Amino acid sequence: MELPFATSIDQHLCNGCTLCVTACPADIFTMVGKKARATGRVDRCIHCDHCAAICPTAAMNVATVSNDAVALTTIPTPDPLPDLPSPAALVRLMRERRSCRMYREKAVDRAVLEDLVRIGITAPTGTNSQRWTFTILPTRHAMQRFGELAARFFRQLNFVAQLPPARLASRIFSGDKLGQYYRENLERVQEALEDYERTGRDLLFHGAPAGIFIGAAPGASTPREDALLAAQNIVLAAQAMGLGTCLIGYAVEALANDPRIKRDVGIPAEERIYAVIALGHPKAPWKRSAGRLPVTPRYWEG
Repeated sequence: MELPFATSIDQHLCNGCTLCVTACPADIFTMVGKKARATGRVDRCIHCDHCAAICPTAAMNVATVSNDAVALTTIPTPDPLPDLPSPAALVRLMRERRSCRMYREKAVDRAVLEDLVRIGITAPTGTNSQRWTFTILPTRHAMQRFGELAARFFRQLNFVAQLPPARLASRIFSGDKLGQYYRENLERVQEALEDYERTGRDLLFHGAPAGIFIGAAPGASTPREDALLAAQNIVLAAQAMGLGTCLIGYAVEALANDPRIKRDVGIPAEERIYAVIALGHPKAPWKRSAGRLPVTPRYWEG
């Protein structure tokens, strides 16, 4: 996304500390005498706002960005930044977050959903492209309606996956994706569809009253990574707010493979959704953190 260079430096406030020079990832600034100046390479600016964020005298102003974009309505957000939270508190939050599959019927306030999106966009993006998109499903009705659209897709997928010629063609032309689905997922999905038709039990979103879809518009250099980093911000913030969340991979697959669903939900055809978060008020809080499979890091010392 091309944006004009729009950084101004108040020469009266600049104290010559050089922090903007060293912080700028595009090497745009230099020192002229004892004051910071923009060089002729301003076309390289990625509008990251690092210069303004690090300036001790507030001499820098990047007009293309706004703190209002990340200003929250349900959580105090002081600026200048206060002391950092303790590492122990951050780790505790990460360990306490679990995928929630039991939700109360209570709706999530729309202001909270919008604040979660604003928290999501504080994540990093490749080349600071910030081309992510967010679609909020604010009600249980919207979640149920999307579930019906996804169910339509999986019924059709199951029908095709059971055809031997279709699986053969997939093995030849698309790396056996359809055959892999047939072997690993079809039975489970078919049981979930039959259960939903028989009892109304929601095995896709588990009764969550709201959802956030995170995608990317064309032009991002690392769209999938950008979306997933935003998703991590959102699920951690939701945990701190007392909400439960669950990432729904089946919903991502339905959106990626059935253009009708994006059209029905109002998502432009050129966008791709990389993360779907179901969220709501959990029926019961976790009492202790859960374990993980052991991992052994690999070292390479060159």
